[in-house]
Amino acid sequence: MKLSSDITAIVTGGASGLGEGTARTLAANGVKVGIFDLNEERGKKVADDIGGIFAKVNVSDNDSVDEGFDHIRAALGQERIMVNCAGIGGGIKTVARKRDTGEIVPHDPAAFIRIININLIGSFLCASKSAAGMMTLEPTEPDGERGIVINTASVAAQDGQIGQLAYAASKGGILSMALPMARDLAREGIRVNTILPGFYETPIYEQMKPEVKEALRAHVQFPNRFGQPDEYGQLVKFMCEHVYMNAEYVRTDAGARMPPR
Repeated sequence: MKLSSDITAIVTGGASGLGEGTARTLAANGVKVGIFDLNEERGKKVADDIGGIFAKVNVSDNDSVDEGFDHIRAALGQERIMVNCAGIGGGIKTVARKRDTGEIVPHDPAAFIRIININLIGSFLCASKSAAGMMTLEPTEPDGERGIVINTASVAAQDGQIGQLAYAASKGGILSMALPMARDLAREGIRVNTILPGFYETPIYEQMKPEVKEALRAHVQFPNRFGQPDEYGQLVKFMCEHVYMNAEYVRTDAGARMPPR
């Protein structure tokens, strides 16, 4: 796909982190960008910066997602690029034992469901509804491509740490969707790829104590630092432009493998 002003993209979680880096990269390459996010103040600012459109969307809510697509498409037209970056983290063990009392506490089911709903169900809803819209578009030359969906998993899908049960499950689900979703949409000329980011400068990691971030950085090979959101955006750009990349997943982690804790 050749990026240009004729192309519209929608990026979930586009108000910050990987989503913001993606939105800014695509806009810098001429693409019209719509942003889905719950952070209205920040989302509008990013949209204004890049000449895009913001929609306040809860990606885990079906009606909210529908309203977001209607709003963006009315302003920018049907998207050919859908990038799912919205997500949350969480640190809860399968079962925990309280140090002071010895009480045994199972994982809070509500917390597990919330992470699954936002990360996995949210990605599914946006991907499926976007693909339905892409199917109404005329295919482009020379390959008959109509669009691309890029989902964000995580290295935690393969290297889940202690306390990442719900997060790893949600990201593992996203990873598992890549091949069947790509096969479902192949005849329609819609590609599906997945990115597994490692340690990036995002709100999830910004909340960590400096010593925790430093301990994680020790596992990064080269370059020995956290990734920057614009570097994530560059990988999204590559996937959009490289039409022969389909049903794939790519780690972007500078050689890091996440330790147990």
